[in-house]
Amino acid sequence: MRTQPLLVVPFSEVRHFKPDDALHFEAIRVRASQHHWTIPAHRHEGLHQFQLLTEGAMVGVLDGERHALRAPAAVMVAPGVVHSFVYDVDSTGVQVTVPSDALASLSAHAPEIAARLQGNLVLDLSALPADAADCAQRFAMLGDEFNARRAGRAEALQSHVTLLALWFLRHAEATTGSGRRQALRDTLVRRYRTLVELHFTEHQPLAFYAEALGVTPDHLSRVCRAVGSVSALDLLHERVALEAKRVLAHTGATVAEVAAQLGFEDVGYFSRFFKKVTGMAPSAYREGVERGIAAVPRGVGGRGS
Repeated sequence: MRTQPLLVVPFSEVRHFKPDDALHFEAIRVRASQHHWTIPAHRHEGLHQFQLLTEGAMVGVLDGERHALRAPAAVMVAPGVVHSFVYDVDSTGVQVTVPSDALASLSAHAPEIAARLQGNLVLDLSALPADAADCAQRFAMLGDEFNARRAGRAEALQSHVTLLALWFLRHAEATTGSGRRQALRDTLVRRYRTLVELHFTEHQPLAFYAEALGVTPDHLSRVCRAVGSVSALDLLHERVALEAKRVLAHTGATVAEVAAQLGFEDVGYFSRFFKKVTGMAPSAYREGVERGIAAVPRGVGGRGS
């Protein structure tokens, strides 16, 4: 069965055909002014986006979660997240779009960083004026390198974007509540979330993930419950349901097409699974979104993400 893909980014933001331009830097106004200061809902596959708002205001919606922000503010959008932005006219700022593979060195030996890069980061920097200036300087240095044509340009861009990503990760950790931060530090759960993100459409049993992590399924589930009050299997099911919600809310794919896209051979089984996890049938969920009475997705795994 041919399935309908979820929305993809409708404009070219990374010129993959030019290796030394394997990231893209531009002022917010360049694209926003072309679209009447409203960037419609879309998603980037395999791309991270970092954005700094220096003047004005915007409302960003990331997987259904609304963020009303005034400058200075910073946002990191993770791959696969459906997002849209509405800016006040003449708002200013900059953004960088980069293939997620370019950040692989950050997480190669740190599963907790890999897991954090899979989620969105929204930072209201109005309470951190000094840090806002530091963030702006990091964007400016990256932008200067992007616009120049100096020797070692590709290597310099890689270094700058790595440091920029680390700035976001460090500040997200510093501004997270202590209890939640402690929960998110659990390395085993972070590693499990990383594996789930890679394999959730394959319908692998819990034993597959436990074996990859070097623990028993029971131990994995106990740790997940201790950290996030949800079992390992429920966390996996919630991730599958989140993707189903994304497709139902943002595309015209039929329920059968959504089921096939997520690896379900039987549309009836998919419908029962979706209702068990969300409390609503797929068609009822879509109707609720269209009528404005059903919440669109808020984030991976719901709890503790």
